[in-house]
Amino acid sequence: MSELKRPQLALPNGERKLLLHSCCAPCSGEVMEALHASGIDYTIFFYNPNIHPAREYLLRKEENIRFAEQHKVPFVDADYDTDNWFERAKGMEWEPERGERCTMCFDMRFERTALYAHEHGFNVISSSLGISRWKNMEQINGCGHRAAAPYDGMVYWDYNWRKGGGAARMVEISKREHFYQQEYCGCVYSLRDTNQHRKAQGRDIIKLGVKYYGDE
Repeated sequence: MSELKRPQLALPNGERKLLLHSCCAPCSGEVMEALHASGIDYTIFFYNPNIHPAREYLLRKEENIRFAEQHKVPFVDADYDTDNWFERAKGMEWEPERGERCTMCFDMRFERTALYAHEHGFNVISSSLGISRWKNMEQINGCGHRAAAPYDGMVYWDYNWRKGGGAARMVEISKREHFYQQEYCGCVYSLRDTNQHRKAQGRDIIKLGVKYYGDE
């Protein structure tokens, strides 16, 4: 594990284990190493049916599995139920980034995380999503708290992973590990809008599977 300086962390309510929803290796790398440095027992829960296409989904998942195995962290590979995601996204196809579609997407992923936690004895859930500066942390935390609320004794840990240099360490770890660097949030609509923006700027559209942290 990295020897980077980090604050000592403690789970809410004196709990000793955590179910961590992970969206990808770059976002979860710093979170995972920070948890390890504080001696917190945690399991990765990978549930991201929003990621499109399947090739991109597999790239992101396999990078996350590689890092988890490297550090001997349990990894739960949940369903890639894209039909369910597209059904819930109906009518939101043209919502902007950070809009209602993103709220739906976070809700869906955190609801499944909370259900798994309830069924497998975890009282604390959290996510690596909030470390990205491209995300709205209040939006993510609201979805997390909402997902945990139906279960007695369960809490969503809304720790700010960006603070204390966390965001910078995320990039440092990603370069060290040569993680795959995705260039859009994940869903087909994010890919569409990002490519439209690139075309408007005279830039090439996104090519899947070619960009890695640390490359020139």
